Amino acid sequence: MAKYKKRPVVIEAVQFDPQKHPWPDGVLPWSQGPQSRKGATETSWGYIQTLEGKMDVIAGDWIITGVAGEHYPCKDHIFKVTYDLVEE
Repeated sequence: MAKYKKRPVVIEAVQFDPQKHPWPDGVLPWSQGPQSRKGATETSWGYIQTLEGKMDVIAGDWIITGVAGEHYPCKDHIFKVTYDLVEE
């Protein structure tokens, strides 16, 4: 099996804080709070519609803007081991 290395791509991201408005692009609130959908947790604030379907967004998640302008959430612990800050 061949091995591949991920190309270095600079992304835009913002850490989600549900108390700060307006919310980042792509984040939509659950209309009636956590009980508005089956299986929601009390920490679930909203969701992002992705190609894979609706993905929960909780406080502390990073909202990433992909290379095609799409948005998706990333858990903080995964973000920290995957991305480095680019100094401009």
